[in-house]
Amino acid sequence: MSTQRGDKLLRSRRTKRDRLVEQGIDPYPPRFRRTHTTSEAAAALAASEAAAGEAPFAVVAGRLSRMRGMGKVTFADIGDQDGRLQLFVRKDAVGDGYALLDEIDLGDFVGASGTMMRTKTGEPSLAVTELTMLAKAMRPPPEKFHGLRDIEQRYRQRYLDLISSREVHETMRARSRIVSAIRRFLDGRGFLEVDTPVLVPVPAGAMAQPFVTQHLALDRQLYLRIATELYLKRLIVGGMDKVYEIGRVFRNEGVDADHNPEFTLLESYEAYADYNDVMAMVETLVPQVAQEALGATTVSFEGQEIRLAAPWLRISLHDAVKEYADVELDDYPTAESLAARMREADVPAPYAESRGRLIDKLVGTFVEPKLVQPSFLVDYPVEMSPLAKSSPADPRYAERFEAFAAGMEIANSFTELNDPDVQRQRFEEQEALRKRYQGEELDRMDEDFLIALEHGMPPTGGLGIGIDRLVMLLTGQSTIRDVLLFPQVRSAGDA
Repeated sequence: MSTQRGDKLLRSRRTKRDRLVEQGIDPYPPRFRRTHTTSEAAAALAASEAAAGEAPFAVVAGRLSRMRGMGKVTFADIGDQDGRLQLFVRKDAVGDGYALLDEIDLGDFVGASGTMMRTKTGEPSLAVTELTMLAKAMRPPPEKFHGLRDIEQRYRQRYLDLISSREVHETMRARSRIVSAIRRFLDGRGFLEVDTPVLVPVPAGAMAQPFVTQHLALDRQLYLRIATELYLKRLIVGGMDKVYEIGRVFRNEGVDADHNPEFTLLESYEAYADYNDVMAMVETLVPQVAQEALGATTVSFEGQEIRLAAPWLRISLHDAVKEYADVELDDYPTAESLAARMREADVPAPYAESRGRLIDKLVGTFVEPKLVQPSFLVDYPVEMSPLAKSSPADPRYAERFEAFAAGMEIANSFTELNDPDVQRQRFEEQEALRKRYQGEELDRMDEDFLIALEHGMPPTGGLGIGIDRLVMLLTGQSTIRDVLLFPQVRSAGDA
């Protein structure tokens, strides 16, 4: 829309608002009591018809999305969170109130009362007897048939996206149902939902770059948390045997189809469990949540049918890299030797990367795309898993799994390392790697956590699930920005 045309529309709407004021009509009244949402009004009509009863009276409200006049009758559509309802406005039914239609524009919020009816075409409608202006919109809504063509604008001005797209509403409602179902699942298993700090003195518990902030009163540098893990495990030390948190975490990383600098993470910890117990819980949780929230345990993602029901495939990371990348990890015990082998496979692998980071590249390049149906990739090299307990069968590997579906990681789990001396050694190794491979994402020493661990932590199984990615999978959205109401985007003036 040109600036000139936009200014003209704005002036026209302000003029109409002023005329309403002159008529003694408040264009922004403080309250309005509705009796039904749009879908409830339609349902009430259907129920009365089925019972051969009297047509129901209803008071509804919503944003005006369409209006067309036919002589002394005007048809108008209003929408609310539940859906859309047609208003049938006859001049002889509303009397002087019919003149209000001259001051109403698309995008305005209106209230209407009357009796429900069905038109000749069978559409449920409200035969209006009273019409009320609720909020005069100064700017027009997105054009119906063109919507928001600027993808960045869709996310930057999400309210416009919601106005123009019912699909966005449905995705966000599905997200809410999914999160609620997860809570019910964990609550039903005796887990306690807790809150842990967002501002932390040490950004530990994951391999990620933090956001830095300053606490003025304490004159102290703090960080936005990159994970909730170490605080939740402190609670296990304190005797809370089953805990979980669903909350925002923050990682100073790029933005792509499945990454956003702030995202929602579920982490749970269960004493006297290991990663096998957690695997069984995950392959029960995901299909149960899908069934409860969406009514099915099979979903479609980018044209592929994903079957969520247990059992899920289990494959060791070692075997998967051997099968899909043709690399025998045990033959390449150093970063230098593995990098040389990877270059033979045309995978970028400079020497200035740790062996764990190189293995992660192999998995991302060759293995993840193959894991379309829900799968557990199990037993990771210890250098990739500093917070996980080593496998008794082979101490070079840790009792860790990541869950994948549609080629995307959705969960991560450890048998938690609870030996404080070994954990200290692992942290020290991470700090040494940080000095050697500057700029690489590595975990950090957390002395306070080590002190907590020295008080004793029972055997524990931990789990992390990326809520946003799980919602992507279950709702068939191919980018994380479509399951977040307010994703990070470029500033309006950026190229």
